[in-house]
This record gives sequence, C-alpha cells and structure tokens, in this order.
Amino acid sequence: MATRTDKHNYYLDIAQTVSERGTCIRRNYGAIIVKNDQIVSTGYTGAPRGRKNCIDLDYCAREEKNIPSGERYELCRSVHAEANAIISADRGSMIDGTLYLVGTDFKTGKLVPNATSCAMCRRLIINAGIDKVIIRNTKTEYTEVIVRDWVFNDDTLA
Repeated sequence: MATRTDKHNYYLDIAQTVSERGTCIRRNYGAIIVKNDQIVSTGYTGAPRGRKNCIDLDYCAREEKNIPSGERYELCRSVHAEANAIISADRGSMIDGTLYLVGTDFKTGKLVPNATSCAMCRRLIINAGIDKVIIRNTKTEYTEVIVRDWVFNDDTLA
C-alpha cells in the first residue's frame, strides 16, 4: 500500500515547484503561504516586474563580486520569494498562517543546505502576521520555525 505524503511535505513540494519559476543564477527559492489548509499566495525569486532578470542578463552582481550568501542583499537584483508571496496576499489572509520555503542551487539543482529567510524577509514575515515558517532540508525533512522566536530571540534583526 502506498504511503500518503504528509501535509508539510505536500506544501513543500508545491513551494519547490514554485521555485522552478525563479530567475536567479545563484539560488532560487519558492514560497507559499497557507492558512486553514488553503494556499493564500505563492512567490519565487525574481527581478521586479518590468526589470530584466539575472537569468536573462546572464549576470549576478553579487556573484561577480564574490559576495558570500547572506551578505549585501542591496546589490541583489531579485525580490525574494517570501517578499513576493507576502505582497501577493492581503494581510488578513496571512495572519496566523504558515509560510513554506524551499531553496535550490541554480547550478546543481540541489536543495540549499541550512536555508532560511534573510533578515529583511524575516521582518516582512513578522509584520505580515505569519505564525510559522517551514523550511525544506531534504525531500522529507524540514525545519519548523515559530516566527515569535524571531521577534524575541533573533539578534540579526537589529
């Protein structure tokens, strides 16, 4: 008898499919916001509407300057997946919801190890009223983050 995929991995699978629309030549993320077992919105990594994407330019300013992951996001051309999902939903639909996040490496297609939201996206997630973030680690394993922990225990939010 076949086993049924659990809910978290079901939504993570959808977020991973959303990430395939990403246009970053370093890492692509897919995010979906779910509330009451209903998908509220989706988002992926990509340039602002009307702007050229890195994949089209074949250029990444952060990569060209050898900037490590997690630093100098102001040089990044893309709007992050979490931000795109948040701006595509009304706040009432997000309050107490869950954001599912999956990151993949553009060159290898493998999952990004220890993926997490950047400090900028964490601020957006907090203000959106999202309760939890579920981040894929492997095909079946994930990390569950309680957003209130970022409010009280995350020193990167200055």
